[in-house]
Amino acid sequence: MTHPPSTTAGNGRGSGGRFAPGNRYARGNPHARRVARLRAELLRAVAPDHIREVVAALLTQAKSGDVAAAKELLQRLLGPPVELDLLERLETLERHLAEVAQEQGK
Repeated sequence: MTHPPSTTAGNGRGSGGRFAPGNRYARGNPHARRVARLRAELLRAVAPDHIREVVAALLTQAKSGDVAAAKELLQRLLGPPVELDLLERLETLERHLAEVAQEQGK
């Protein structure tokens, strides 16, 4: 499919309507670039030993009864909790599928 030439060349678009090279309007998100630079600095500043120390402190807090620390630790290790209702529905569906497969095999 061909596009008619753009009548709005002043907006930085080429003849096909896409952003043209050097377009000052399509430079990306400056906030995302800043966050990427900050994240890179954070990754350079934190060593694996630091992570181990933080996890050890979190574990100590969790073992001493800090529920928030225990919740954070478990969610990071195991992922968010699964609703029991969902598990029950999956088991029901699996039973139903097994019954259907058994009936078709007869």
